[in-house]
Amino acid sequence: MASTRTNPIVNLHFLIVLLLLAICLPFGGGQKKKENLLSEKVEQMMEWSSRRSVIRMNGDKFRRFVKAPPRNYSVIVMFTALQPQRQCSVCRQANEEYQVLANSWRYSSAFSNKLFFTVVDYDEGADVFQQLNMNSAPTFMHFPAKGKPKRADTFDLQRIGFASEQLAKWIADRTDVQIRVFRPPNYSGTIALALLVSLVGGLLYLRRNNLEFIYNKTGWAMAALCVVFAMTSGQMWNHIRGPPYAHKNPQNGQVSYIHGSSQAQFVAESHIILLLNAAITMGMVLLNEAATSKGDVGKRRIICLVGLGLVVFFFSFLLSIFRSKYHGYPYR
Repeated sequence: MASTRTNPIVNLHFLIVLLLLAICLPFGGGQKKKENLLSEKVEQMMEWSSRRSVIRMNGDKFRRFVKAPPRNYSVIVMFTALQPQRQCSVCRQANEEYQVLANSWRYSSAFSNKLFFTVVDYDEGADVFQQLNMNSAPTFMHFPAKGKPKRADTFDLQRIGFASEQLAKWIADRTDVQIRVFRPPNYSGTIALALLVSLVGGLLYLRRNNLEFIYNKTGWAMAALCVVFAMTSGQMWNHIRGPPYAHKNPQNGQVSYIHGSSQAQFVAESHIILLLNAAITMGMVLLNEAATSKGDVGKRRIICLVGLGLVVFFFSFLLSIFRSKYHGYPYR
């Protein structure tokens, strides 16, 4: 009877193969599980996004779909406080612009699963605010597909404003995703222009036999001053940048109407500057009237003092605002 012998080299090769299989199989299973989890997250985000352009999230959803890996998509999160008891008018204004931007992305031909828009309300995710050490709203943050958010991933709301176009530019810088903003048609401007033209046309028709008022220098001067006041107060900057009307500190509730930086302003600030310029101009007009008129000397003296008081008081107020924004003033 012939004896059989096992080749030791074959046995060694067999053991190595088994060892490699034992090592690789867990990794392969883990990778498959990771891919399945990522697929489920993307599918869920796409489902939510199909229902509404901005996905509402609480603390659990934020930690699972935004913070926790795996994730191959970028997320834009607006941290806000929209409940009426919070009295955050800026939050509502920013939310309107954010909705316009999200809708522009959702219904564009370039829409994909690489970018999602979400919102975390303080009353639904206070733990998220605490986790991120966030003490102001609204705040826009970008959470990249890989790595942690950097400083540039927080939108500079105070300096740039929250207009949809500015947000789209910031997103393009952070994600390379280009979003063309489409705003819903707004006919209020057209209606207002039509009413103005109708009013002017009706006035001219009623006064068709006496059009001397068209040559009234005072009327044209007042119209020119209104345009000058609007432009010098920063109304055009407000129209382009879309800044908030004012800023309310969520910690102490204090409302700021003057922005502390020379690179930005609030809408309320431009209104204050407009009124100050108008008061200073009124003072200069009174001073000129007191110097050129030929009326009673006592009356002219009163007009002069009132005009001088207007110029000194309101110009001092204007200078104090300038000093608060340009901290290096007076320059030496």
